[in-house]
Amino acid sequence: MNAFQRNESKETLFTFISAGDDPPKGDFPLQKKSPKLCGSNYPLSIAFIVVNEFCERFSYYGMRAVLTLYFLSYFHWDENLSTAVYHAFSALCYFTPVIGAIMADSWLGKYKTIIYLSIVYVVGHLIKSVGAIPSMGNQAVHVVLSMIGLFLIALGTGGIKPCVSAFGGDQFEEEHTAERSKFFSIFYLSINAGSLISTFVTPVLRGDVKCFGEDCYALAFGVPAALMVLALGE
Repeated sequence: MNAFQRNESKETLFTFISAGDDPPKGDFPLQKKSPKLCGSNYPLSIAFIVVNEFCERFSYYGMRAVLTLYFLSYFHWDENLSTAVYHAFSALCYFTPVIGAIMADSWLGKYKTIIYLSIVYVVGHLIKSVGAIPSMGNQAVHVVLSMIGLFLIALGTGGIKPCVSAFGGDQFEEEHTAERSKFFSIFYLSINAGSLISTFVTPVLRGDVKCFGEDCYALAFGVPAALMVLALGE
């Protein structure tokens, strides 16, 4: 058999399929479907996404509920400075979603962006909580720790904002549009529930629980930090 015949025999191993033909059934394995929630059409992963969002919103709004009081009574800043820093922090939280969207679309993808910025978020909460412990140094140390913590929190909460809801919608198959719509209703319910509950709970922790001989800001910031650690674990 010459070289041409050998090449020709190799070419017969391949079959060409036209655009209108169905591919052989054995050549392409079926895509594995994601596990479903209690036998329904809802992916199991959305349960974790909803719980994650509840914890994240609790952590953010719980911390923010006592932030101005923290500036006034713990740092002894005047009202103008406290208000200015509070609104600067809020504005930064609504600017950083641009950064998160760029990271997700151009670099990391939604899932990795959520994971990495959630870690930043948790670190910010922990630094903020440590900065509220009186024994951690003088007021300058507390201010520096608090500002670093607030910056990381703003980067984390804003960075994941454009990714979480879209990532949740991506979990559904194309034919399950009704389930996807219900998911978004439950998703935004979890946002509002976490925000509402934390707005009541965190001020109670700050005022009714005493630590280090005064209002317990370390606990008021520590509980939202713990919820964000739980959210990251989800």
